[in-house]
Amino acid sequence: MAVKERLYPVQRIESLPDDDGKYLDTVIVDGNEAFEEAFLKEPPRRFASGQLWLFAFSAIGFLCSTMNGYDGSLINNLLQNPWFKEKYGVQNDGLWAGIVSSMYQIGGIVALPFVSPCVDGFGRRVGMLIGAGLVVVGTVIQGFSHAPPQFMGGRFLLGFGVAIASAAGPMYVIEINHPAYRGVLGAMYNTLWFSGSIMAAGASRGALNTGGDYSWRLITWLQALFSGIIVLSCMWMPESPRWLYVNNKKDKAREILTRYHGHGDPRSPWVALQLHEYQELLNMDGADKRWWDYRVLFNTGAARYRLLCSISMSIFGQWAGNSVLSYFLSSVLDTAGYENEIEQANITLINNCQQFAFAILGATLVDRIGRRPLLLFSFSACTIVWLGMTIASSQFQASYMGDDADGKALYGNHAASKAALAMIFVFGAVYSVGITPLQALYPCEVLSFEMRAKGMAFSNLAVNAAGMLNQYAWPVSMDKIGWKTYIVFTIWDAVQVMVVYLLLPETKGRTLEELDEIFEADRPVKMSTARKELAFTRAGDVIEIKGV
Repeated sequence: MAVKERLYPVQRIESLPDDDGKYLDTVIVDGNEAFEEAFLKEPPRRFASGQLWLFAFSAIGFLCSTMNGYDGSLINNLLQNPWFKEKYGVQNDGLWAGIVSSMYQIGGIVALPFVSPCVDGFGRRVGMLIGAGLVVVGTVIQGFSHAPPQFMGGRFLLGFGVAIASAAGPMYVIEINHPAYRGVLGAMYNTLWFSGSIMAAGASRGALNTGGDYSWRLITWLQALFSGIIVLSCMWMPESPRWLYVNNKKDKAREILTRYHGHGDPRSPWVALQLHEYQELLNMDGADKRWWDYRVLFNTGAARYRLLCSISMSIFGQWAGNSVLSYFLSSVLDTAGYENEIEQANITLINNCQQFAFAILGATLVDRIGRRPLLLFSFSACTIVWLGMTIASSQFQASYMGDDADGKALYGNHAASKAALAMIFVFGAVYSVGITPLQALYPCEVLSFEMRAKGMAFSNLAVNAAGMLNQYAWPVSMDKIGWKTYIVFTIWDAVQVMVVYLLLPETKGRTLEELDEIFEADRPVKMSTARKELAFTRAGDVIEIKGV
């Protein structure tokens, strides 16, 4: 039998017996080819009613990222506010700036053991509900604070809630969506971080005109906006079909897949493909049923490799130097000669807007270019930009000419000042186009369902632990050695380029279950040919071909 018309490439053909003992030509393909087969047999329809609903549900999930972006960016804006600094006796750099801002990361670290019970035990929707609800409570405490301990307590609770919501949100988005759109929508999730940071920067800029305590309390209260929308909306959305399936709600999982992925057709290749993979690859009695059981993350070499890839991406996204430009941009701008509060607020707002635009661009490229090329480009470009920032800032500081009558420092090299400012914007662009879209998507993709919630908890732990270093080390470093801090980022980003190249695998073009092929032993799918029919077993369908 010779196959003349194929919708997928042939790996090999073997002669194997069927149930009647008759030998048939059998085509051996892997999961990636099964995905492509389903894609060609039933092209996804992005404007179908079911898919439009999925877009709407994803938008609610995106608000977990928006909420995180607002909360995470707020401290930078507060440290630019003179009334806030006077109220709590802090500056925009130094040890106290690190302590005030680090309570957010401490809350995220303490939340680690609670992520799996919330997200695995009660479902992705309830996980978002619990996390967002805690953020609302933390906002109330912080908004009414009149002393540093009360303010820090609110920051702690905010970090605790965001850690749970930030695990549940991306998991929900990638698990509920059609496999053809998982990459773009999963990448889009983290870009919405900038919508929160833009609102924080814009509100902070406007509040400076108000003056007094209201200039910082108003923007603090706005933290409850996105979390409140999540609390009111998430329980109206369908649950993740994977979570339903492994919790013995298979009929409900089939119903959701049929309605939203198969557009009402229970025989859709996409429905059959995913249900078959759920049956074959999801563990019905896995560690996700035991909140205390973390062995699944470490019991095999493949599991440890998955976790390493996930944590590496989480840490690298925090240590590229972006933290200084997120939390302590005010201090960075000081080293470049931009010290006025209004001037700094304007720069922060413009930088957030352009980062948002480049992050969206990057999200649209993850399935076209791939994850690895985007990461390699971004980390390489960050290395070059920090080198330029180091040179420009050193030249600017070297041009110091003394102080004027008001005690303000005077510098002669204004070209270096402008070059340093340009580097801030260039860094935001190259970081956002590759790293930002993949910070939430990639850790979720490389983790199997059984280990996903616990693995994401560890990834969030890595993010917050890396953030703790950022909060304590960089403000002190900026205070003590100024622009020389950028040398560290230059060297470390170069190291990260090598690690990404050697360690992180590509994940595009597969369903979540088919990604097991990268980490586990090969599980080929057999498709038999007889006369003029080819059985596509994963999709449960028949493809007409021509024989000799």
